[in-house]
Amino acid sequence: MNLPFGHLAVLGGHGQMGGLFIRRAQSLGLAVQGYDQPLDAAALAHRDTGLPRADLVLLAVPVTAVDAVLEAIAPHMAAHAVLADVCSVKLGPMQAMLRAWTGPVVGTHPLFGPEPPEDARVALVEGGRPQDAQALPRVAALLAAMGFTCFRTTAEEHDRAMAAIQNLNFVTTVAYLAALSGDASLAPFLTPSFQRRLDASRKMLTQDATLFSTLFDANPYSMDLVRQYRNFLHVAAGGDMDLLIQHAQRWWEEPSTGSES
Repeated sequence: MNLPFGHLAVLGGHGQMGGLFIRRAQSLGLAVQGYDQPLDAAALAHRDTGLPRADLVLLAVPVTAVDAVLEAIAPHMAAHAVLADVCSVKLGPMQAMLRAWTGPVVGTHPLFGPEPPEDARVALVEGGRPQDAQALPRVAALLAAMGFTCFRTTAEEHDRAMAAIQNLNFVTTVAYLAALSGDASLAPFLTPSFQRRLDASRKMLTQDATLFSTLFDANPYSMDLVRQYRNFLHVAAGGDMDLLIQHAQRWWEEPSTGSES
């Protein structure tokens, strides 16, 4: 297989997402090196085993660690290397990568966890410079070889969408379950549908709450969606449930084909 990269370096290689990309890259025959905190400058700079060998450097680190990791790795990267990330928010990390690296920059967001579904999609964001535009198809080709389906977007469009899909889901779930917590009298009345909601929320709130809270704070559009949601709650408080139901039912409407001329 003719791959667009020969050597991949993954920052956060021991994490779940970093480990996933390392395994997928190794299965394709790429040379792969993983790094984790604490980052050792001598190891990063080593000519034979360090970052100078990598033609693709992938940040699989928490969004709060991006700046510090970039400061540590940028001096040791090869001038031609493509810098990419897998953060679930794009505006901040993209700006940080473009400040830290004069070479090609591509943002990615895998829309799945460490156990990808069959239709695993990855959002791709271009840095906006000529070298970034040239690098994006190469990153897309590698991800496709790994078994992922890619689509292009902008950092702003991505973050607006994730504020709605990811962050609003998190904050409304937290608020809903917090409003009901501590009421032991509810236990005999739990329905199967409520239990399914609890089961679906367990990992998010018991294992990944800090992660989701951090992503909520890092996304500049999160609060806009919270305020929009609050407006719909006000409609419910006014008793106009039919209006809310009409809005909600749009999820299942057939797309309009337009009027015939």
